[in-house]
Amino acid sequence: MNKIALVTGGSRGLGKNTVLALAKQGVDVVLTYNSKHAEAEAVVAEAKALGVNAAALQLDVGNSRGFAVFAEQLRTLLSSQWQRESFDFLINNAGIGIHASFADTTEEQFDLLMNIHLKGTFFLTQALLPLIKNGGRIVNISTGLTRFTYPGYAAYASMKGAIEVLSRYMAKELGARGIAVNAVAPGAIETDFGGGRVRDNEELNQQISAMTALGRAGVPDDIGPMIASLLSEHNRWINAQRIEVSGGMMV
Repeated sequence: MNKIALVTGGSRGLGKNTVLALAKQGVDVVLTYNSKHAEAEAVVAEAKALGVNAAALQLDVGNSRGFAVFAEQLRTLLSSQWQRESFDFLINNAGIGIHASFADTTEEQFDLLMNIHLKGTFFLTQALLPLIKNGGRIVNISTGLTRFTYPGYAAYASMKGAIEVLSRYMAKELGARGIAVNAVAPGAIETDFGGGRVRDNEELNQQISAMTALGRAGVPDDIGPMIASLLSEHNRWINAQRIEVSGGMMV
């Protein structure tokens, strides 16, 4: 029987890459999307073409009031499509990027980032705890910006710093159920995240390449397979860790 993973924000970017990397590893996948239903279904089709079972559910991770309903939708889906009452892996990936200096960040921007990245991860995981199998795994996506600084990301990086602390607390408190929890911290990646700045801004891309030991910006294939590997049995004893995947940025 295949393992089942839930990947939030799985219709694009690193989430999509993670979904497909898990599918290549023989893991069934439920992915969530906020508004891009057609893109989500296209990823489901790609995953199924790799030989696994897959499905998509709508979820706004910035609206915690909807989490109880989502948990029931997921419970129903697991029962109907998998004849299961639980899933194995939760990857809290969904997020947005807002580039604004500390001096110019508005309270509305701060609250939006907090609701999606911190409050969303906290209370979605809480709502899904009854559905996560004992011995399962949780991966929370952080950022290299919690270790190094780059102007314009004070609020975003602060939320991710909190996620790293939260991950350790999750690992401690869920350890009795055999659930391992880790934070994966990507460096700068060429996706549409944050308006595609790393991918589309050649000057920024060159700056990042110059400050990275391996001499380039990251690409999605640097991240998704790493997460899939982390969730394999080969890495079952890794717990309560921050794992940076940045090619050696600012070392």
